[in-house]
Amino acid sequence: MPWWSWIVIWIALVALSLLFFGVLGVRLFRQFMATVKELGEAGERFSTFASSPLASGSAAVHVGAVGSDGDDAGEGLGLYAEPGAAVFAPPALMRHDYHASKIARQEAQRLRRIRRKAERGQPQALRDIDLR
Repeated sequence: MPWWSWIVIWIALVALSLLFFGVLGVRLFRQFMATVKELGEAGERFSTFASSPLASGSAAVHVGAVGSDGDDAGEGLGLYAEPGAAVFAPPALMRHDYHASKIARQEAQRLRRIRRKAERGQPQALRDIDLR
């Protein structure tokens, strides 16, 4: 093999490696730009969520003073506080709110189940229609 063939081989290897690294760099740049774009969209989505007024079904926490009978005394930070205010709320109130929301979710699920079975013409379960 002549001496100049080694030069051609090395030039080809260097050119192919530069091409490979160039393609990898372009691919990495495109993935980075897609990630930045998605992060921007997520930031816009969550910034509008945080600034929207509290609606029913949101993550608001009922904060107020708990009386001796478990009812709210009407004092405290107002009807609904920002999410995260539960850290400073009394544990008894949070326990009450948790159990109340759990029962409300179970009741909503039971009503959806009754409606779905009625639409499909399926027989109702006795526990759903309170005939236990």
